[in-house]
Amino acid sequence: MTVHTTHDSPLGALLLVGEESSDGVTLTRLSMPGRRGAPAVRADWRRDDRAFTEATRQLSAYFAGHLTRFELRLAAEGTQFQQRVWQALDDIPYGTTTTYGALAERLGVPRAEIRALGAAVGANPLLLVRPCHRVIGADGSMRGYAAGVERKVRLLTHEGTLQPMLG
Repeated sequence: MTVHTTHDSPLGALLLVGEESSDGVTLTRLSMPGRRGAPAVRADWRRDDRAFTEATRQLSAYFAGHLTRFELRLAAEGTQFQQRVWQALDDIPYGTTTTYGALAERLGVPRAEIRALGAAVGANPLLLVRPCHRVIGADGSMRGYAAGVERKVRLLTHEGTLQPMLG
């Protein structure tokens, strides 16, 4: 059964979607308001806040600055290539960034296929917990982020990768 909940965060209400089984919930999607292609809650999904207790605890700890790596059961649907790219995102440490080119090199993706790698990063259905926000352009620029570049900048600033901007 597909279950969902929302979690208030500094980035807005996060939508968590998962598949329930006898041994708990496996997170399949995490999206933010305004995210391209964000799932809409469907009538056949059941809201179950308790099923996501551990996920929301970890999200709160992350935003409080007490958690640098999520330890959740994840299962996102995607092609074999997307799965490879998404698993590589898990290895980008908190407080660091990598470039699309460096990620491609690490995965053995030819330069001619970097756009496909970028598309796979952009299709990541588990924003934040699978840290696609840590992938930036070779020149240090903030390339796209499915939930908006402003949120990407906020996440990288929160993680100490970017310096806060004076307002």
